[in-house]
Amino acid sequence: MLGRRPRDPLQALRRRSQELKQQVDSLLSESRLQGALEPNKRRDIFQRCIQLKQAIDENKNTLQKLSKADEPAPVGNYNQRKEEEQNLLDKLTHQLQELAVAISRENITEHGAPTERTDDDDSSEEDDEEEESGESCGEEEESEEGEEEKQESESPRHAPSKEYIAVGDFTAQQVGDLTFKKGEILLIIEKNPDGWWIARNAQGNEGLIPRTYLEPYNKEGQESSEEGSEEDVEVVDETADGTEVKQRTDSHWSAVRKAVSEQINTVDVLTTMGAIPSGFRPATLFQLLEEGNQFHASYFLQPELTPSQLAFRDLMWDAKAGTIRSSPSRVSLILTLWSCKMIPFPGMSIQVLSRHVRLCLFDGSKVLSNIHTVRATWQPKKPKTWTFSPQVTGILPCLLDGDCFIRSNSSSPDLGILFELGISYIRNPTGERGELSCGWVFLKLFDASGVPIPAKTYELFLNGGTPYEKGIEVDPSVSRRAHGSVFHQMMTMRRQPQLLVKLRSLSRRSRNVLSLLPETLIGSMCTIHLLIFYRQVLGDVLLKDRMSLQSADLISHPMLATFPKLLEQPDVVDALRSSWAEKESTLKRSEKRDRELLKAAFLLVYHDCVFPLLHSTLLPPFRWAEEETEAARWRIITDFLKQSQDSEGALQALLSPDGVHEPFDLSEQTYDFLGEIRKNVA
Repeated sequence: MLGRRPRDPLQALRRRSQELKQQVDSLLSESRLQGALEPNKRRDIFQRCIQLKQAIDENKNTLQKLSKADEPAPVGNYNQRKEEEQNLLDKLTHQLQELAVAISRENITEHGAPTERTDDDDSSEEDDEEEESGESCGEEEESEEGEEEKQESESPRHAPSKEYIAVGDFTAQQVGDLTFKKGEILLIIEKNPDGWWIARNAQGNEGLIPRTYLEPYNKEGQESSEEGSEEDVEVVDETADGTEVKQRTDSHWSAVRKAVSEQINTVDVLTTMGAIPSGFRPATLFQLLEEGNQFHASYFLQPELTPSQLAFRDLMWDAKAGTIRSSPSRVSLILTLWSCKMIPFPGMSIQVLSRHVRLCLFDGSKVLSNIHTVRATWQPKKPKTWTFSPQVTGILPCLLDGDCFIRSNSSSPDLGILFELGISYIRNPTGERGELSCGWVFLKLFDASGVPIPAKTYELFLNGGTPYEKGIEVDPSVSRRAHGSVFHQMMTMRRQPQLLVKLRSLSRRSRNVLSLLPETLIGSMCTIHLLIFYRQVLGDVLLKDRMSLQSADLISHPMLATFPKLLEQPDVVDALRSSWAEKESTLKRSEKRDRELLKAAFLLVYHDCVFPLLHSTLLPPFRWAEEETEAARWRIITDFLKQSQDSEGALQALLSPDGVHEPFDLSEQTYDFLGEIRKNVA
């Protein structure tokens, strides 16, 4: 007996599309006829919007993979029929998005309104490239999605046991979600490609949960106490000699993982409705900065003790030269940030407050330096291209300086630089603020033989997700794993989000200058002379002028007591740069060669410029990416500098009844080096 001939693939897909159209029409009619819906009913409609959108996306994937060769018999006008189905599915998607956004604008969800992403009309470069790549581009992209799903199901993170442990608490946001607690064991029933999995808890309740809250559960070795344990986190390097994964066990990454998980709700809503690409995540390095001062420049600028804690490790005196001794390090280089290309632009519901790159030294296992931030600029005509300002001079803010010095004495063979592109944003419907990672990349500084990588320009393709996630793309719609002709692969790679950086070789003078800095530090080249002044004064006070090297008494020195705080306020750093440049322009050539005279002049400028500003109540507290606050602070700083210049010093401003300052505190005047120094834990 002959078996039944299978239905033609395209015909079956058309039938499925009609079923989806009926469901969408029914949902639209239901929402219109009901009028003012109850909150529970609206949440139910919103959830059905998401489910239908997922079903439509699956049908799109299947459609793109179809070809004439799949048909058992010839089909007339095959390409035209495929295009008609594609248009129908696009129309259904648009209708669902409009309905979901209409519901979200009334703030009927519990955790803020989901938003809609609109495609950028001004990304003409990408559109041109898509036209050149032709119809095969869509087929290639969708085939890659299927390939990713296959890899996900076969990866070690998806063990056959299907049991996962929750790494954080999750509260149901909508009807159909499953609430769970950290440490709870969940049985995964179905893994949806959108990242929301269907799970069952120990009580038999089922529902949707975000996969970002889960780790594979190992019955033999998993520690699942209520306090939680330090999770092993995978870190991927796809930019140097293949992919390398290391296990993470240090505690600060666990803290960051918890902090990031608290923001997942908002990001999931934005991702689900297409406001941001699926590869965007809460910014990891930003969370580290929020944990305390451990990764701030002010911490790494302080001297470090030897393991015996009886001497300074990276601050030594050169009696012959009469100043601090230069300290060579394993890594001493200058890095220039050139630009970022093809960075996806968020939807209209998200207002971007700042575009920036955060970078730090990284060994594939932990952060080894301060986290340095450089703000990017962009043009409205090219929102996907970020640029930087190398060699900042004059009145340009140091925050824009794309030239960075990098110092490290780490002996790790995997030492490199971790870059994380980020945006600070505000959600227009809710007013909620946050910071998202737009991609990250890890550039190893040494090859497998331990030889430093060459000084040249590098095009670094960005990874999506976070540094502890593997194989995530920033925007899966432009997958980097291209198939087809060499030309098509080249066109695909051109559309990938990427960061362009240049490693510069050092001249003898640059190397000598950098050797006066701490062994581990990242900063802007335009501020390096200020840091060296601080280090030289620090050496005078701690090594040359101290009555006894065994004394640990408080030291009366306002500049040493307050300079580290200066680094957390880049606009005040700019004020010091400007004031010192003016002072230096008045010095004679012979005076500029007198080291002691220069230090004395710098101290006077510091006391006239920075010291009063740091304790003025007129200056609003520094807040990142708040344009109004930044403008207000700069107006006050500019007025103060002009007044100080007209009065030939800050004394009149300090004694003026119009200048209000914070109550005096002894910490403004005294430097407690034992309380400030970094202790060697090696």
